[in-house]
Amino acid sequence: MTRRQSREHIFKMLFCRDFYTGEEWKEQAEQYLDSLELPAGQDALTKEEREELLTKAEAISLRTAELDEKIDGAAEGWKTKRMGKVDLTILRLALYEMEYDEQIPTKVAINEAVDIAKKFGGSESPGFVNGILARLVD
Repeated sequence: MTRRQSREHIFKMLFCRDFYTGEEWKEQAEQYLDSLELPAGQDALTKEEREELLTKAEAISLRTAELDEKIDGAAEGWKTKRMGKVDLTILRLALYEMEYDEQIPTKVAINEAVDIAKKFGGSESPGFVNGILARLVD
């Protein structure tokens, strides 16, 4: 699985997080991973791939309040409560990667977030996401 594919799966699991709580979310994440359409010849995610996706999604989920506070500070005129769920989820994922994932350079995290916004967000999403993340760069 490529990093981009992994990132998109984590995005989808995190998006679901806003609609389910606690154990419900974990069950939904497990069901999502069980239902993935995989490349020909691959019957299931490897144990390592599955664990990596769940671990990262949960790590981001546990830091939601902290990430939202930082996003609020950078989003002039916007608060996370008013943001679209897609954009907010993308911002949380990218900010987590920028601050806590040493394997991902900041520029890569931003570029990938903009690409996800182009794919899953509205027409204004890529610029919005890029603008907020640019303000969050140390």
